[in-house]
Amino acid sequence: METENSTMVTEFVLLGLTQSQDIELLVFALVSVFYLVILPGNFLIIFTIRSDPGLSAPLYLFLGNLAFLDASYSFIVAPRMLVDFFADKKIISYSCCITQLFFLHFLGIGEMFLLVVMAFDRYTAICRPLHYSIIMNPRVCYALLLALWLGGFAHSIVQVALILHLPFCGPNQLDNFFCDVPQVIKLACTDTFVVELLMVSNSGLLTVLCFLGLLSSYAVILCRVQGQSSEGKKKAISTCTTHIIIVFLMFGPAIFIYTRPFQAFPADKVVALFHTVIFPLMNPVIYTLRNREVKASMRKLLNQYVVC
Repeated sequence: METENSTMVTEFVLLGLTQSQDIELLVFALVSVFYLVILPGNFLIIFTIRSDPGLSAPLYLFLGNLAFLDASYSFIVAPRMLVDFFADKKIISYSCCITQLFFLHFLGIGEMFLLVVMAFDRYTAICRPLHYSIIMNPRVCYALLLALWLGGFAHSIVQVALILHLPFCGPNQLDNFFCDVPQVIKLACTDTFVVELLMVSNSGLLTVLCFLGLLSSYAVILCRVQGQSSEGKKKAISTCTTHIIIVFLMFGPAIFIYTRPFQAFPADKVVALFHTVIFPLMNPVIYTLRNREVKASMRKLLNQYVVC
């Protein structure tokens, strides 16, 4: 007999996004086009911010990191999902499943923490403009970036540690198109009630607290700008609106997935598709389309290379 902590399952079978081949082909076409069009835009954002000395403010440093996180996040699920659409049997090894799960939470929580950092940056810039350069000096900015990477790593390690502790002896079918905590723990050959509570408190509670904190901070900012000039007020509202859109796109699906008991709902896979593939690519683009400085710098960069 194997010990309770041993893993007898060496691979998982992914049931995929849907059993309809026509729908899979449609999703493949849409995701491929979206992936090939939007992903280069994220890299263009990173290159533009790094190459333009005029975009040296903390906001652009954070925006470049957001584009990098989202581009990296989009490589965790989408490429394998597109390949699996044409596979007769979608199989992922136990080690690859754990690795996918690790990076999914590592980069996902890292991005959530980055949104909190960006909210703090906007609060300081709008509500304490005279002290902004002192508070958000380069050392503080890089310390905040290091903290969010370490925070994402610590969170992800906890997720993986809880999964590795569980015994898997069959069945090995994951009702999803990628590996994530809610589906994986259902296959454990033991009572997972305590593990589910730990997962909800780790992922779900953290997501809700960040979400409420972000909404509160932007509400405070919007209240504070009421007495400013019309131009300053307009710019602040535009910036906050962009951030709030990203907050809902990022946190809405995460709250739906991780803050309820781990039971299947028909909308789970659709929400997961948008959460892991679509929204991460859209976030930096939304920021860029509403930021005049980045758009101007991007046009200048493109014109320079087209002329050359």
